[in-house]
Amino acid sequence: MINKKQKPISIGIPFYNAESTLLDAVRSVFAQTYTNWELILIDDGSTDRSLELAKSIKDPRVRVYYDGENRRLAARLNQLTGLAKYDFIARMDADDLMSPVRLEKQIELLNANSDIDLISTGLCSLSNENQALGIRCATSKHTITSKGLLSGNSGIVHASLLGRRAWFERNPYKESMIKSQDTNLWVRSYSKNDLNVVFIPEPLYYYREDGNVTQKQLLLAYAMGRHTIIADAKNKFELKLKSKALANNLVKTFLVRFFPDSAIKIARNRRNATLIPKLEKKRIEDEIDYITGIDLPIVGFNGDNQID
Repeated sequence: MINKKQKPISIGIPFYNAESTLLDAVRSVFAQTYTNWELILIDDGSTDRSLELAKSIKDPRVRVYYDGENRRLAARLNQLTGLAKYDFIARMDADDLMSPVRLEKQIELLNANSDIDLISTGLCSLSNENQALGIRCATSKHTITSKGLLSGNSGIVHASLLGRRAWFERNPYKESMIKSQDTNLWVRSYSKNDLNVVFIPEPLYYYREDGNVTQKQLLLAYAMGRHTIIADAKNKFELKLKSKALANNLVKTFLVRFFPDSAIKIARNRRNATLIPKLEKKRIEDEIDYITGIDLPIVGFNGDNQID
């Protein structure tokens, strides 16, 4: 039931060929303890049946947009800002899940900090079978620095963000970025003193990232990182710092290109370096069981995602 006393939130999920995971992402939204939301599903030219699945969800709070084009994530996130009805925007990816208390905790913190624009949470890395592998959480006192931004250690979990619509209007994504759109955005907004973030040090976002740790994806991310350093790291980024970051980027690129197996293993281990306490792991996996068991108001598909 919608709680009208809560400030309404717009939640956006862009998707591309996410037939196997989209409904579980949507179930994460329906599972939220914070109930006053609209859900915006934006198709990016899917060639599988993701769009059919999205359109089969019959709930007045859910809106589906599609134009048949593949414009990539940055363009779709800018589109989300324009489509959102409300002053608070949250997002998630179509292959992930989130804790049922994520939005409740984020909006409470944002309401308590009028000078803050964005709230990020920690994450729990998931296998494709929904097994909890490891956690990464910035502390509540984490400070963003120019060095951290250029090294990819901002602490911000992009898909976990809840923020003020006005901030996204002031800071649109650079649509030419086909990877690492988030890092580029943090660097550009930080350059103009407009990156005010608070961190919730809890793994409230459940992230399937194995598919991102491949040679192709890492090389693409490093290429986009070089572009960000050269083209967009301006005010507050000293030349010495940028030169060092660029050198580190080139070393990583060399290692991934010529020693892919070892480099990818190191990258995966680093992402899951913080083990999950036993009770926390059980809590997360219990929440995932609850989320994936939710019945959505679907018309036209059966439980196997096949057209009836």
